[in-house]
Amino acid sequence: MSISITLDEAQAKLKELVHQLEPGDEIMITEDEKTVAKIVSEIPQLRSPRVPGLGKGMIVLQQEDEQHLEGFAEYMP
Repeated sequence: MSISITLDEAQAKLKELVHQLEPGDEIMITEDEKTVAKIVSEIPQLRSPRVPGLGKGMIVLQQEDEQHLEGFAEYMP
């Protein structure tokens, strides 16, 4: 839904307008019949938050020795 209000109306009722917005709604703020600003409510994210450990077991080391780890010395504790 998109609504259009004047700048004076927006100043008077901004808090009410923002709290009434549904995800994806817009408020067009106009002055002298020209759009000067647009307020868009946040659309919720469609994907779920990441969970640590989901990639466990996906990487396999073919050879484990100190020579391969030399380049990563600065990153290791």
